[in-house]
Amino acid sequence: MTTPASLEDIEVQLLLEAIYRYYGYDFRNYAPSSLKRRVRHFLHSEGLPTVSALQAKILHDRTCLDRLLLGLTVNTTSMFRDPSFYVAFREQVVPLLKTYPFIRIWHAGCSTGQEVYSMAILLQEEGIYHRCRVYATDTNEQVLQTARTGIFTLDKMQEYTQLYLKAGGKQSFSEYYTADYKNAIFRSSLKEHLVFAQHNLVTDGSFNEFNVILCRNVLIYFNSTLQQQVHQLFYNSLCKFGILGLGKQESIRFTPHEADYEEVAQGQKLYRRRN
Repeated sequence: MTTPASLEDIEVQLLLEAIYRYYGYDFRNYAPSSLKRRVRHFLHSEGLPTVSALQAKILHDRTCLDRLLLGLTVNTTSMFRDPSFYVAFREQVVPLLKTYPFIRIWHAGCSTGQEVYSMAILLQEEGIYHRCRVYATDTNEQVLQTARTGIFTLDKMQEYTQLYLKAGGKQSFSEYYTADYKNAIFRSSLKEHLVFAQHNLVTDGSFNEFNVILCRNVLIYFNSTLQQQVHQLFYNSLCKFGILGLGKQESIRFTPHEADYEEVAQGQKLYRRRN
């Protein structure tokens, strides 16, 4: 016997269906517990009594939808997040990349861009950034606007410096940015090979063939159906022997392509596509 859906569950399903049908954003296969928690928080911030009231508002007020998109998409990020991942990338992946004349990298779900600039710094220090094109995408145009500026709050730089050093940084981290009274403005040379663009992992297809795809701490917010869909997208977008990098709590296990990859660095969620 199935348990009847609660009124809130029904309202959330209708909300997500309305967003998809009217605006084209598809959150229907996001992990339900996390998504409902974010919807409740948004209701409180907007002073709305019910999810149905929110549905009515977003269908007639695009600015309300834009605020909701920020609330539903996950934008937690950091420079050199999980430093051991970057150490493994330097030691295990960079030697492979040095064998290519030109390198295409896709950073999917890039949020406000801190991890994109982290990778640009790493590639520059390893002497291959001039041969790279890094496509950084996100579904949310507002966070992409922040990413394009390369400007982050100065109060985070001490934390980022420690993470950079743990990640195997080879310079003084402060050389990569200039500071004003509250912001760190990263060097324009780091932007030279970055392309920021809107792309929705849920609804959009492949747009190139890549040597590396990085999608870290995004898939944990999708249900298993959507995770498998995105893994298919990544597999189709990777060249032979291409590298897939996932977040600490993510894996290729139990996906349709589990047997199509080999682990590059144990425990670091770096995988190489087999021939």
